[in-house]
Amino acid sequence: MSGDRRIGVIGVGMMGRGIAGNLLRKGFEVAVLGRRSRDGIDAVVAQGGVEAASPADIARRCDVVLICVTASPQVEAIVYGEDGLLQALAEGTLLIDCSTIRPETTLKVATDLEPRGVAVVDAPLARTPVEAEAGTLNTMVGADPEVFERAQPILRAFCENIFHVGPVGAGQKVKLLNNFLTMGQAAIVAEALVACTACGVDVARYYEVISAGGGNSGIFQMIAGGLVKDGSVEGMKFGLTNAEKDLRYFVDMAGGAHLTAALGKRV
Repeated sequence: MSGDRRIGVIGVGMMGRGIAGNLLRKGFEVAVLGRRSRDGIDAVVAQGGVEAASPADIARRCDVVLICVTASPQVEAIVYGEDGLLQALAEGTLLIDCSTIRPETTLKVATDLEPRGVAVVDAPLARTPVEAEAGTLNTMVGADPEVFERAQPILRAFCENIFHVGPVGAGQKVKLLNNFLTMGQAAIVAEALVACTACGVDVARYYEVISAGGGNSGIFQMIAGGLVKDGSVEGMKFGLTNAEKDLRYFVDMAGGAHLTAALGKRV
């Protein structure tokens, strides 16, 4: 909808801060609500955003509400908690959840908001805070086709690649599969690099060999490339706590499909 110009962003941490900044630069009006530190709030306000007092306040101010927080409990608190979204979202509002959460949480929220005339999109993100700041994130979107079309102009403000992967909940499923694959690769790369040093293999030469062959990947370049080029091991910028959470959600999702997820339990 062309009228979706007032965007509320709940969660202005490493990813949400960049998202809100890009929305402002693309001409949207942005209200923000932070949950941990004031750094993100102050940065967005300095760029022309306004600070809201609660999720309900965000809902009353905005045409579209975008959530970018850590996990299912945080999303549930935002929707169902005191001064939460559930009591204040008006008919016709669009809710876009960019968090990485359990698919069943997304489906519950969508089911509970449907009678209020609120459309829900799950659009978890890939890439890092660097791309969030640059407006070049990837997102995998779960939504009905007409709702996806409505959400696209907002997502384009901070995403380079937008993948419509199915109905509501499908975005979370693809994101958990994505993170299972990438975290598995990260664990193997880290162990291989440790083994290089322990076995007397030159890491720089190993990097050259893998970069030229089938074992190369974006994850390998993030970890090994940074280590070889500038001694940094922070290329992924993804915390172990979040990795553990996403893998736990993946294992639970796989279990619900009657899979053992043996590797997921070991990564």
